[in-house]
Amino acid sequence: MDEQRWSKEVYEPSKKKVPERREEFHTTSGIPVEPVFNPRHLAGAAYEEKLGYPGAYPFTRGVQPAMYRSRFWTMRQYAGFGTAEESNVRYRYLLSQGQTGLSVAFDLPTQIGYDADDELAHGEVGKVGVSISSLEDLEQLFHEIPLDRVSTSMTINATAPIILAMYVATAKKQSVSPKALNGTVQNDILKEYVARGTYRFPPKPSMRLITDLFRYCAAELPSWNTISISGYHMREAGCTAVQEVAFTLANGIEYVRAAIGAGLDVDRFASRLSFFFNSHNNLLEEVAKFRAARRMWAKIMRDRFKARDPRSWMLRFHTQTAGSTLTAQQPDNNVVRTTIQALAAVLGGTQSLHTNSRDEALALPSEPAVLLALRTQQVIAHESGATDTVDPLAGSYYVEALTDEIERRAWEYIEHMDKLGGALHAIEAGYVQREIQDAAFCWQRAVESQEQIVVGVNKFTTEASVPMDLLKVDPALRERQVQRLVQLRSRRNAGAAAEALDRLEKAARGDQNLMPLFVEAVEHHCTLGEICQVLARVFGEQREFLVA
Repeated sequence: MDEQRWSKEVYEPSKKKVPERREEFHTTSGIPVEPVFNPRHLAGAAYEEKLGYPGAYPFTRGVQPAMYRSRFWTMRQYAGFGTAEESNVRYRYLLSQGQTGLSVAFDLPTQIGYDADDELAHGEVGKVGVSISSLEDLEQLFHEIPLDRVSTSMTINATAPIILAMYVATAKKQSVSPKALNGTVQNDILKEYVARGTYRFPPKPSMRLITDLFRYCAAELPSWNTISISGYHMREAGCTAVQEVAFTLANGIEYVRAAIGAGLDVDRFASRLSFFFNSHNNLLEEVAKFRAARRMWAKIMRDRFKARDPRSWMLRFHTQTAGSTLTAQQPDNNVVRTTIQALAAVLGGTQSLHTNSRDEALALPSEPAVLLALRTQQVIAHESGATDTVDPLAGSYYVEALTDEIERRAWEYIEHMDKLGGALHAIEAGYVQREIQDAAFCWQRAVESQEQIVVGVNKFTTEASVPMDLLKVDPALRERQVQRLVQLRSRRNAGAAAEALDRLEKAARGDQNLMPLFVEAVEHHCTLGEICQVLARVFGEQREFLVA
């Protein structure tokens, strides 16, 4: 029976007898979903060109030949709150429970470059992450954690080079060579201007800081991922899966252009680029999204930038489940959402994964909720069977057609941004922000009209509240942090610290690589805020781009 006959004799009569739930079905990106997919949807597809094999171009099926048959993804729970001491206890607990990598959440003052005693830090110290103002804080954060045996990811952007300098200095105090360090700094400033807001300096000097870090790590930290180009926060702000792929890869293109413009050889730095994606509830669209992104990046690096090393073509990525999908209503439902999202990341071939906790719509995650989130990953890894073969959904007519369609639509965005002059110009013109705002509006309208059901929010609601033991940050935290800074400044060699800051300012006014000077400054116990004040004098401070 061919498709036309099936539709006429089987499908249409069935629809008349039992009407479908709605007239049209589509993914969260607005891609139409047909009732059935078949070989017609893959017509003309060349297997070697579009799929191939894992660990080989175009990497659609994964960047490693054996993927999880050899080893699982890094289980990296994002954590950090209050003081360095409190966060250190949480890190060591998670490691004792089978977590295989650390992921550091910093508070807002640390992310923007203000010390805990700055007036602008009032009310925010330790609230959404750990408070780090000095090298001593970072040393305490990693107390009794061997940095040569643990991979560390740090969600830090505007101040990423300074925090990395503190990490290098901390490793030295542990007698660990920088060459033995393994991990990632997010270091992605472009998405901050679009969706997250923790920027400090204007784009041009910020890009210089990023490429300085690239150059430094190529020489001193060869196993360190120098950037995590992030679509996660744009997705949290409301963009679609297609937009997440397009805007993230466009930002990646901008960083590669900047690095090449700074004189770096593409095959010298490209293999240390990494990416950071969101994973939402539409399981199959998310799987297709990851596969499309890998294939597109391989083409970009091989064909646009002429990279010769196959490692430069690989898109390696971390995934975090979608915080924006978590609900304060019926928070236990969040466990189910997170499990679906984590499974999508695994089926899509992620290299590391964070699973959100069920109580994160209400507060910073509590210890029991964090443990359950970690156990979710471990159950998928050891009990689901999804890890026993590579790219298990390959060949699905729907998944392959969806992968192709996401790729096609994402290329359209990238080509349009190329015409605008690239990602930075598109951001400065407000184009990316407007696209995300429009997508967020459409989603909210769909929820309010019940076109999109959110269980426990706009349907299947209950009056009963669920009592939860929420994590609370001590309100006296800031005063303790201020006292630590007072004591640090009284103990340090004030003259040496001042001289280090003076050398840094002179270098910032020229074109010298600033990373070694950041390391020198933090080793003389210059604080994060003091270093950023120096940079602000030279670079100026960025204000929000106006979006018409």
